[in-house]
Amino acid sequence: MQRMKIMNTKESTQKAQIVYFSHGGGPLPILGDPSHQAMIDFMKQLPSHLHRPEAILVVSAHWEESSATLLASPNPPMFYDYYGFPEAAYSITYPAPGSPVLAEKTAGLLRESGIPAELDMQRGFDHGLFIPLKMMYPDADIPCLQLSLLKGLDPGRHIALGKALRSLLEENILVIGSGFSFHNMGAFSWDGVYHPDPANDAFQDWLIDTCTSAVSENEREQALTEWHKAPSARYCHPRHEHLLPLHVCAGLAGRPGELVFDDAIFGKRGVAFLWQ
Repeated sequence: MQRMKIMNTKESTQKAQIVYFSHGGGPLPILGDPSHQAMIDFMKQLPSHLHRPEAILVVSAHWEESSATLLASPNPPMFYDYYGFPEAAYSITYPAPGSPVLAEKTAGLLRESGIPAELDMQRGFDHGLFIPLKMMYPDADIPCLQLSLLKGLDPGRHIALGKALRSLLEENILVIGSGFSFHNMGAFSWDGVYHPDPANDAFQDWLIDTCTSAVSENEREQALTEWHKAPSARYCHPRHEHLLPLHVCAGLAGRPGELVFDDAIFGKRGVAFLWQ
């Protein structure tokens, strides 16, 4: 297991950038938890390997709706969707502006593909957005919005969400799938100590192979749709909402990604992928 360096070796006409990563345990990265140090270092250096986006669209594991729903407020509030943490966790702020125009455009693209889409003017940024972005872009000066997951958590529907948004690849935006490639709450190392976990390794290795190998788009989509057949799949994801932001990213990209992080978070191995 080792951290991966981001190597920008290819020229691309694509303006949009796509990344799926693990956002850690609640507010712990911002509170300085040492078991998140590798992730903190990754988040802080990631923007130096990206061109600066004009807007950031986050698919958060912490929001599920019956229809695909987008934050459309020009100034979204904070939504502290965690509990039981120190008081400092509830004073974290991320006052980035929203992006109503991009929200409207994104909803329109979904509807054109036959996917019902709604706009939400009330909900705030959840920690799937404000925790990683506070490390990546601490000035909070890039417009941000969120796209929900779909209730029922059907993998194929989330790949379709991404595919419906492919015209956004022409926009100078950053699309973030904010989840966690391992999300078994009962198996995390709450003392922060990393212990070898062959079952988790088997799934992470499968995920790396599936997302980075030069197989056909159809083969990759089939593998991700049937992710539950992968080694140790249900051990790593008893409930798979933290995996599905990856499906949206893969559907949007339509090609292999690059492994850009492979290290311990909260005592468990997690990975991240980038498409540029």
